[in-house]
Amino acid sequence: MTTAALPPQTVAPVRRRFTVSEYCAMAEAGILAEDERIELLDGELIVMAPIGNPHADGTDRLEESLKEKLRGRARVRVQGPVQINDDSLLQPDIAVLRLRDDYHRETATAADVLLLVEVADRSLRHDREVKLPRYAAAGIPEVWIANLRTRQVEAYDDPAGGVYQGRRVIPAAGRLSPRAFPDVVLAVADFLRA
Repeated sequence: MTTAALPPQTVAPVRRRFTVSEYCAMAEAGILAEDERIELLDGELIVMAPIGNPHADGTDRLEESLKEKLRGRARVRVQGPVQINDDSLLQPDIAVLRLRDDYHRETATAADVLLLVEVADRSLRHDREVKLPRYAAAGIPEVWIANLRTRQVEAYDDPAGGVYQGRRVIPAAGRLSPRAFPDVVLAVADFLRA
């Protein structure tokens, strides 16, 4: 008895998406390289661009100012995890978080965030077009994109329907305040150096 060859079946490749808990388990098991900057975005592992000197300096300067001005009022976290939904664990350059005593046990979530800051040079397009809509959808009340190229800050607020209703652009000579802390005034030129 002969068997006829079966026609080849076509199977479309399927992406394997991860949840935040699976991502964290991989990190704890040592599967993810410790020296790589990786975020989980919409279930996919995203390798982030290396940080250059202007990016590092701008982040450091802004962190120092915020920590000094918000001591005892908020937690200021640099490049630490913030879970915005079940399949996205992002690492914004700076997160200003509500004070809580259990961050050593529980990951910061969108509900904890008062302000997120992305310092952007090579990541500018990704921060604007990919991350910003995710932050709005998660209800993050305010996001700043510190644009190293133009030395200005794009401040977004009032998220509704997955987009920010408010947008202001503050030039290098300008000043701005987080909406949650209007008494805290920051000069853009102090953290975005020429």
